[in-house]
Amino acid sequence: MTELIAPEPQLARLNQLFASDPGLTAALLRAANEERFGAHRQVIGIPQALALMPNAALRALTAAAPVGTAARNVPGMSLQQFWRYSLETARMARSLAGILRLNPVAAFAAGMLHAVGELVIHRAECARINSINALAGPFDLGRVELEMRLFGFSYAQVSGGLARRWQLPQVLVEALSYQTNPLDNDSYEPLAAVLNLAVWRARAGEARLNDRELAVTFPGEIGTTLGLDIDTVLQQDPINWKPGDRDD
Repeated sequence: MTELIAPEPQLARLNQLFASDPGLTAALLRAANEERFGAHRQVIGIPQALALMPNAALRALTAAAPVGTAARNVPGMSLQQFWRYSLETARMARSLAGILRLNPVAAFAAGMLHAVGELVIHRAECARINSINALAGPFDLGRVELEMRLFGFSYAQVSGGLARRWQLPQVLVEALSYQTNPLDNDSYEPLAAVLNLAVWRARAGEARLNDRELAVTFPGEIGTTLGLDIDTVLQQDPINWKPGDRDD
């Protein structure tokens, strides 16, 4: 808000701020894709959205959005961990997209939004969430299978459904919807496969997997489809965990 009330807000600084918060990213892209802003094509990333929307609209959006680690309480989840994990996934997705000559802006947006469905599940299933988390935490590599078994859907499908409701570009809808099973999509969206690898890397970092565990859990079929091996993925934007960073 301080930047937005400045006489001449710096777009680079605004981009940095919006790109550090999944809540703001979601609110920004949702608003930018509304017809009232007169976009002739769908808005796929944060820089384009900021250039399109007037400062008054950005101030209203920021004031209304549940942002930052002090946002609304989400049962069974550390929002500080969620924000950090989402940002690491977005950075990894952007880096991998760059190697493959895919749109890095879209990849970053997909990474920031990929787990918003997990927030929805935690709020909707607050009565059962602690018992579920005891079996597999919110960022556990086995979380998808557990949610599918218990609910019949996963956070990925919820995230994709939100993107569709918000009228986000189809490439983001498909990337979010098929992030856990990108090869099952009849129209195969490469960004979904990129997101799958980025999520694996970020969750492996959260779990502090050792070399053997990394090798066993690496989604090799997806890596082969993209032409990326485990070493290439691990070398992209390594996550340097420091003591005290994690919230157990």
